[in-house]
Amino acid sequence: MALGKEGSSLTAELNRLAGTTGKAQQGAANTYAGTTGLGLVAALNIKASGSRQPSAYKGLNAVCNELASTTGKSAVEALRSINV
Repeated sequence: MALGKEGSSLTAELNRLAGTTGKAQQGAANTYAGTTGLGLVAALNIKASGSRQPSAYKGLNAVCNELASTTGKSAVEALRSINV
């Protein structure tokens, strides 16, 4: 189990969480969420709540904080705090 690294990019953190390397943000987010073909924010919202409807999607920072059980952090800071 490991946390993200200080200074890592959003892309790097999404790949870390997805267990992949070299994927673009959207691809890594879909792998992490167990979805296919969704945009970055949509995939993360589905990961956070499988029944969440598009009209209720949270923005990038908010959904990343939800996934990490944090508040007030940037998306990448929140994702860095998730231990996998």
